[in-house]
Amino acid sequence: MTETSPSSQPLSAESVTEKLRALILDGAIGVGVQLKQEILAKRFGVSRIPIREALKRLEAEGLVTHAPHQGSVVASLSIDELLETLDIRIGLETRALVLAIPNMTNKVFKQAEIIMKRYDASETPREWADLNLEFHLCLYQPCVRPRLLKEIEQLVRGIDVHLRAHQSYAAGRKSPQSEHRAILDACMSRDTDLARDLLEAHIEHTQSALLEEQQRGRSTQGPFPR
Repeated sequence: MTETSPSSQPLSAESVTEKLRALILDGAIGVGVQLKQEILAKRFGVSRIPIREALKRLEAEGLVTHAPHQGSVVASLSIDELLETLDIRIGLETRALVLAIPNMTNKVFKQAEIIMKRYDASETPREWADLNLEFHLCLYQPCVRPRLLKEIEQLVRGIDVHLRAHQSYAAGRKSPQSEHRAILDACMSRDTDLARDLLEAHIEHTQSALLEEQQRGRSTQGPFPR
């Protein structure tokens, strides 16, 4: 079954990327699954050209990797690799936040509040992940560093599916939301040092959960995104 009908307009590479990303992040295409261009082209009703472009984009995001004798496959990361990636996130995101705070306006604060309300109203773990990223990017946007923002977004999107492969959402959203509130309050108070420290601790909590998972020596389904 294809994603498009014969009479519909062929999907662009960007649209294919979005749809394929969603299938991976939702778990519809699992970690380690081979992504054959011919099959994907038929599924989405397009030529192989937009499929190749989509796979390149998703490889840059860390969702897809190239494996010997297999071609493109849905990427898999170990806990050690995830911990290191979270360290990179801390470096990039705290820098973005520090640069952003002097440029934050009431409009930014209101938008962040709206995202948090949508977060509270949601009952879908996958939607929590999307809203989590939206909240963080809302705060980082005023840093006016487009390449930095793009790198952060790609890292967060790329790591989410791997995190969900190792831990569960059992912790819910209460604790991360309270941390979001504290970070936002620090930003509104223009307390750059406090906001940076709170953000670093916020991401470190995910690292702590992964370390606990590693020590238990078991793997369940997806951690709450931070």
